[in-house]
Amino acid sequence: MNGKSALIVATVVLALAVVGAMATSTQDKYTLKLPNGLTFSDWKGYEDWQLISTSKTDDRLKVILGNPTIIAAFKSGIPGNGKPFPEGSKIAKVQWKPKKSTEAPFVVDVPDTLADLFFMEKDSKRFPETGGWGYAQFDYDPASAIYSPDKAGTPSCGQVCHVKVKAKDYVFHPYQVR
Repeated sequence: MNGKSALIVATVVLALAVVGAMATSTQDKYTLKLPNGLTFSDWKGYEDWQLISTSKTDDRLKVILGNPTIIAAFKSGIPGNGKPFPEGSKIAKVQWKPKKSTEAPFVVDVPDTLADLFFMEKDSKRFPETGGWGYAQFDYDPASAIYSPDKAGTPSCGQVCHVKVKAKDYVFHPYQVR
């Protein structure tokens, strides 16, 4: 093999090594942890949970999902029957930045880029100071496809925004009729 061929082979091998390293360096979002001890892995499988509700603010389209424990609780009448959600109830709120559809023949907002994931977990022993609920938010950077704990820190919604729905065990979104 002459010097030129060896250089080409070395360049190809180096390029393949770089591509291989990039492919294996994707983030494992389930290793992320918040200061309050909640980890992304606490909601593993949220992508397959059932729909609870949807909502829209000026800057977000939101889908609210629930694990089997909270779905069963909703179906049994909680919180309308005055009972609290059982321990282990979990909610995942997937939040996208919206955009106008360029394909629909009518005006409709559709998800554009993922903005963040907001989670709630009922564990009265771990979170007595926030009505028994732990809260977590993980921001998403679409440019790098990386999740990170929310820059504002651990959400303390149980003491702020969710107080208005204390009678509903701190849950805003009702289970919607199908």
